[in-house]
Parts: sequence; structure tokens; C-alpha cells
Amino acid sequence: MSGKKITRGVASVFLAVLSLVYVYPLFIILINSFKLKTFINLEPFKFPNENTWVGVENYQSGIDNYGLLSGVGWTLMITIGSVIVILLFCSMFAWFITRVNSVFSKILYILCVFSMVVPFQMVMFTLSKTADTLKLNTPWGIIIIYLGFGTGLAVFLFSGFVKGIPLEIEEAATIDGCSPPVIFFRIVLPIMQPTYISIGILQTMWIWNDFLLPYLVLDQRRYRTISMIIQSMRGSYGRVDMGAIMACLVMAVIPMIVFYLCAQKHIIEGVAAGAVKG
Repeated sequence: MSGKKITRGVASVFLAVLSLVYVYPLFIILINSFKLKTFINLEPFKFPNENTWVGVENYQSGIDNYGLLSGVGWTLMITIGSVIVILLFCSMFAWFITRVNSVFSKILYILCVFSMVVPFQMVMFTLSKTADTLKLNTPWGIIIIYLGFGTGLAVFLFSGFVKGIPLEIEEAATIDGCSPPVIFFRIVLPIMQPTYISIGILQTMWIWNDFLLPYLVLDQRRYRTISMIIQSMRGSYGRVDMGAIMACLVMAVIPMIVFYLCAQKHIIEGVAAGAVKG
């Protein structure tokens, strides 16, 4: 057996073990979601048995007592709305600043890229105050805020892909009488499909799992996302409904796991297309 095959075998074993390490916490959450809450702290690593098994009682408790379905609805609405807005506006903006080769467009691009390195903690308190003042503390208003935070990465990837699109295609369309909106939506947008898919996947996973931004911005008396509901299950005086928490975590994580497994190949294709071209 050659040294290269041995190296690949060792690497495969190492990565397989590493993947199990990452999956193990999710497995623990899953088995604990079917236990009585009193046994979750006492026997967190044991499989449910006849004394600890409660079936779907924890899931029912999360839905009935904590309004999980309402949280799923708001989270879904915010995620879909934010992703659509980010994809549409950032792709158009990236196409504009790439094709309009001016000092102003270069400054805009630098500002977008620079926004990725600014820590959220630096602006979160000012952001919370600004959101309240501008009445953005609603599921519709927070979409605008997500657009601001998602612009940096989206514009960076879209711009890299647009640089690889032959300019002659757009010039030919202009000669044929196409206006800029027609050129973008009929020609450029279909070509950018790999990057659209990639950015859409990354933004969906970020927004769906986000806790801090909705917690700071949204009016918690009226709107709560899944992550906010799970956090609220920690009652006063240290009382925690671990059974319902585990069940809600499973219901929050499984959609994203399925979504990622179905779309993971597009992430690599889209990121490579946006980062390498040009």
C-alpha cells in the first residue's frame, strides 16, 4: 500500500471520528427530548427506558404551553422575507458597482466588504435604539436590518461572479434595445444562479438560527422567534423545563439539517464561482 493511500485512509478515519464528535451533541438532544424532564439532568447520556420514556409529551408541551408554532411562523416569515430582499437588492447593487467602473462605486464596494469585519457587539445597543425610534421592531422592519448585515458577504460574492460574466453579452443586448432592468433580469440573473443558491443557503441558515438580533430588536410582547421562545423556557428562580427545551431544539434544528443536506453541494459551487471568477 502506497504512502498516499495510507494518508488518505488516516485522514478519512480522522474526519469520520470528528464528524461523530459534532453529531453527538445533536444525538443527546434527540434522545433527551423523549425523557421525563426530571431524568434529563440525572441521566443525560442514557437511552430512554420504560421509566423515563414520555413519547411526544415534551413536543406537545412546547407547542401548547410555549407557542412554538407561532415562533416557527414568525421565524419562517422573517427568514424568507430577509433572504429574498438580500438576494434581489444585493445582486442588483453588485452588478451596478461592478459594471460602473468609477471611484464612487469602488468606495461603495470597499464599505460593503469592510462591514463584514465590524463586530456586531459594537453596534448592537445603538441598533436597538435606532430600531425602536424608526419603528423597525417588527418582523417586517427587521428584514431591513438583516439586509444591512447581510449585504457585505452577498455583495462580495455577487461582485466576484459578475466580473466573470463576459461584458459582450450585455453590450449585445443593449444594441438590441434592452434596457438595464431587462438586461439584468433576463440575462444577468439567470447566469448568476449558482451564486444565488449559495448565498440563499448561507443567509437562510444564519437568519433561521439567529437569536441576538431578534432579541434586541423585536417587540417581545408581540413577536418571538424560535430561538427567543427556547430562551424564554428558562423560568424564574432557576426553573427550567428541560423536556420542552430539548423537544423545541429538535424541532428548530431538524429543518436546517435537512435543508443543508439537500443543498450542501450548491454552497461549494456558488462560493467557488463567486470567489474565484474575475
